[in-house]
Amino acid sequence: MSVKLALDPQMYYSTSTVYELADHVARLGYEWMELSPKADFVPFFKYPRIDDAGVRRLKKVTADAGIKIASVLPVLRWSGPDEDQRQAAVRAWRRAIQITVDLGVEVMNSEFNGRPEAAETAEAQFLKSMEELLPVFEREGVQLILEPHPDDFIEDGIEAVEMIRGLNRDWLGFLYCTPHAFHQGHSPTEIIERAAEKVRYVHLADAWNHLTSNGLRYISNPPGNTARVHQHMEMGRGEVDYDEVFAALASVGFDGVISSCVFGWEEDADGVNSRQRERAQALIDKHFG
Repeated sequence: MSVKLALDPQMYYSTSTVYELADHVARLGYEWMELSPKADFVPFFKYPRIDDAGVRRLKKVTADAGIKIASVLPVLRWSGPDEDQRQAAVRAWRRAIQITVDLGVEVMNSEFNGRPEAAETAEAQFLKSMEELLPVFEREGVQLILEPHPDDFIEDGIEAVEMIRGLNRDWLGFLYCTPHAFHQGHSPTEIIERAAEKVRYVHLADAWNHLTSNGLRYISNPPGNTARVHQHMEMGRGEVDYDEVFAALASVGFDGVISSCVFGWEEDADGVNSRQRERAQALIDKHFG
């Protein structure tokens, strides 16, 4: 069993090019890097912005820094109601898969996307996109690992696991995101045990439980609106039970990637990311031995 500890260096995105990220990751003591949506790489909801020469350069500078890329994470409108946008998302996905392969990376993460108030339409669009893309993932030998996200057509953790199982591919996996713990409808133990061998990836950050105190822990106006509010805070600032999460992961034999994904504290990015590594490693040592 070998759990990999990665960093999503998002808090350096505004001041660093994609080619400079690996140096930050190495300086902070991580061996693995997750590449989430970035304007000069694979932006949110847009076609990738890097050419083949840039991919070769990125692969070289990452290797020179002694860093390995754990995953590439596109977020695209592959479940959206607009068919032109869905087709554009599929085209962007095809290019993102090629970039991932050319980087020598075998894992891609993503979200279900779509709209929760139109879940049936979103599921139909998602399945249409899967019909087009699953053969590409399979041909290229790339794993796809999906997470339920607040405000997607699938937000519930167990429903996400069941959808992934329904797609019926051994190489499809489930991502458990700790800062989304209170949006997933079930305890971490329930979701992780249901997912079992499908849990391949974990995002690590903290959040407050918006469901406590009669839903008044934090307030979004006007009252009753459907906004989904959550945080990606440093571990210890919020209310996620990490011992429960890591005990559940150990109980199902998890041997994937745990990626630190704190956003919003750029003024102390080095300190936060260093402390995240220390706390994550202590939990790995405690629960995995």
